[in-house]
Amino acid sequence: MTTRRTDYTNDATVPGVRATAGDLLPGGVIGDGRYRLLAPFGVDIRGNAHLWRARDGQLRRDVGLTVLVGDPTNRDATVAARRTLERAAHAARFTSPSVSRVLDVLGVGSGIDPSEGVLGVVVADWAQGTDLVDLVAEHPLPSGTAARLLEPLAIAVEQAHHTGLVLGVDHPQRVRIGPDGSLRLSFPGPLPQAQLQDDVKGLGAILYLLLTGRWALPGGPPTIPGARRDRMGAPVSPAALRHDVPDDLAELAVRSIAETSLGGIRTSSAFLTVLESIAQRAELLEQQTELLPSVQGGDQLADQDTIWTTSKRPPKDDGRRRKLAIGVTALTVATVGVLAWVGMQLISFFGSDPVPAAVQQSVAVAPPSPGGNSGNQPQANPPPAPKPAEPVKPTKVVVYSVKGDKDGAAKVGRVNDGKPNTVWSTDEYKKPFPAMKPGIGVMSTFGDATKLAQVIIDSPSAGTVVEIRAASSATAKFDDTKLIGQATLNDGKTEIALSNAEPTQYVLVWITKLAVDEKEQNVSQIREIEFRTAQ
Repeated sequence: MTTRRTDYTNDATVPGVRATAGDLLPGGVIGDGRYRLLAPFGVDIRGNAHLWRARDGQLRRDVGLTVLVGDPTNRDATVAARRTLERAAHAARFTSPSVSRVLDVLGVGSGIDPSEGVLGVVVADWAQGTDLVDLVAEHPLPSGTAARLLEPLAIAVEQAHHTGLVLGVDHPQRVRIGPDGSLRLSFPGPLPQAQLQDDVKGLGAILYLLLTGRWALPGGPPTIPGARRDRMGAPVSPAALRHDVPDDLAELAVRSIAETSLGGIRTSSAFLTVLESIAQRAELLEQQTELLPSVQGGDQLADQDTIWTTSKRPPKDDGRRRKLAIGVTALTVATVGVLAWVGMQLISFFGSDPVPAAVQQSVAVAPPSPGGNSGNQPQANPPPAPKPAEPVKPTKVVVYSVKGDKDGAAKVGRVNDGKPNTVWSTDEYKKPFPAMKPGIGVMSTFGDATKLAQVIIDSPSAGTVVEIRAASSATAKFDDTKLIGQATLNDGKTEIALSNAEPTQYVLVWITKLAVDEKEQNVSQIREIEFRTAQ
């Protein structure tokens, strides 16, 4: 049978062969000729769902198709397909960087011709990157890497479960790893009988796959070996297959998959809590390991990274002794100079006229960041805040996040558009920070290093607590940023003085506490962020 299909080179319509269930091949068209099949990416045999990359001929972009194949005369198959399409349609209202957005659902008589042998199609954004199966084809991943890769997807599952949605992350070929190194559900469309706990099992199975290269749930692709199971239905512990897998991470995977309810992990919230704790410990361990210098050549140590132990003294080096002597001499001279300068200042102070009362004024300084380290806190007695002068506009603004999603990344430019009637909003959180993440922020980049005196934030979200931080780059680690101001926002404009700010090219507005709206959701909005230079 022939139908019209779109020519994707010049948009001319020419006769072409419609793809059917028996010949889903690259180059075929489906969905009443709108989607041209480009490449297959797997089959979920549990729901007879074929996963394809395709080209949308009308919008001229690539999409991910979950094609539900079956006989339209089979009532059970059509009912199951309809249920999957309904669930996919409900998931269209859920947005997360870790889940491809559902664009459309097609059913028989609604975008699908009965002669195609297809019961339905779920159309989603195409996710660039690599197959999860290919990622572990050569060898499993290090434990810390596996935990960090899975964390954003686990956050998305937990957020979806709060709204009662099942995502269907229980098949490895439905998940891909993006260029940014995060996992993404690329082919949404949960099975008709899937429950919230199936997502939790899927997270455990993905973790198991990353650690072992084996799939621990039914219905996996034949290219991946299955995990052996014990009598209780739990797979063999990853720690038994790899000696370098921590016991707590191996337990998380097994307890999420196991059929027995004894000690099992059944909710996405419990899974995420344990995973975050493990990931933080793994990151801390890696940071500690990075601090240890490398030892090469047996017991010979490089001069720059010398470690002095009780069993071995550093080698004698006359050159280094001379350098040390010169350094001590220079330090002594500098100390004498500083003491002399301090003495002159004291003489000048006690011999000068008193400061007129008109120029005496109290300066409000930013309080220290709660829980922050000393390097991130303002000085105890900072110099007076410089007077603000001309406004300066950043060249770029992006959402800055140290964990999870980048809230409202597509709309963050509104804080810099000069239009007070537009707003950038964080996601809505059922629990306040730091339950889900430590905070969320907006990173502004200037053309050159600029000395700032003031930040003005226009926001309708009274009660929001923000920190102003200087950074060395737009992607700097949070611990490397420096606190230069802090305030609780009013409804309207809040002026924040920067008392000890040095010239910087990157400024982070970091939200540590969200406002609470009328629905008891934790969410904050910002209309504009204005920066003013110092005089």
